[in-house]
Amino acid sequence: MMKRLRLKIVGLVQGVAFRAYARDEATRLGVTGWVRNCSDGAVEVIAEGPEEALNILGSWCEHGPPLAQVLRVDRTWSEPTGEFQRFTIARF
Repeated sequence: MMKRLRLKIVGLVQGVAFRAYARDEATRLGVTGWVRNCSDGAVEVIAEGPEEALNILGSWCEHGPPLAQVLRVDRTWSEPTGEFQRFTIARF
């Protein structure tokens, strides 16, 4: 079943290549969406795809890349919009 997952990853997650690793993991899993740094020091992910793949991505975000120190991952599920063609690093 296709779903949409918003993740907010809190901890030491900026300046450790979290976005690049997350993009690579999402691409490997075949999900679409984006990842970005937030002004509060967190990283945000919006991803759409099969629920199982999104769960794997969410689990990966609980530890992130080698230098990350993840304290918490907040998850919000919703219905997919189909607006994404691939998974990118967003810069808003």
